[in-house]
Amino acid sequence: MEKKTFSHYLSPIILMILIFASNFINTNLFKFGDNNFAVWFVLSFLCFAIGWFIDKTLGWRFGGKVVFSIIISTTIVSVLMIAFFRDYFAANELLTENLILYSLRNVTLGAMAIFGMAVVENLNQQKDIVLLKERLNIYESNFVDPQKEAELEIREAKLKAQKIINDADLYAKNTILKKERIEKELKEFIQAEKELIKKYENIDK
Repeated sequence: MEKKTFSHYLSPIILMILIFASNFINTNLFKFGDNNFAVWFVLSFLCFAIGWFIDKTLGWRFGGKVVFSIIISTTIVSVLMIAFFRDYFAANELLTENLILYSLRNVTLGAMAIFGMAVVENLNQQKDIVLLKERLNIYESNFVDPQKEAELEIREAKLKAQKIINDADLYAKNTILKKERIEKELKEFIQAEKELIKKYENIDK
């Protein structure tokens, strides 16, 4: 656990050292000769990589606050140091210009770290968007299938209901026919009994 915590806060410390160390590089660093460009490119790339790692370890919000505080604190310390040690930084004649120049270095390197964090965050958001699209497609496909199943079940229910109605109608018709046939047979039977009774009455007479 301690090793992990140390690795989390090691990258901001390295970023602070790089930004502060840039103050001791030639003041003509922004005059892009071959050597100056190489030095500036390496510093910028290192700050970008550290910003990338900070976003991975500390996150965008907390890591951004840490990087911003590093930029502010390093710039303030650099300005004070240059103001007190003018001879060393060759700032005797154009103090204000040199203060702006060194501040610009610190802010630019800090901005490269923030740019590295932003790239990581953008990539993470792109991955999240892809995952959300996949989940949406899965949800839509799963939503369409139950809808089709529901439609099939409704059709089956309608067919079953229609079959039940037809069966009931047929049963009712058969029942009515049976009733009519039984009534007819009863009437014939009663009529036959009456005739038979009349015959017996005539024979007795």
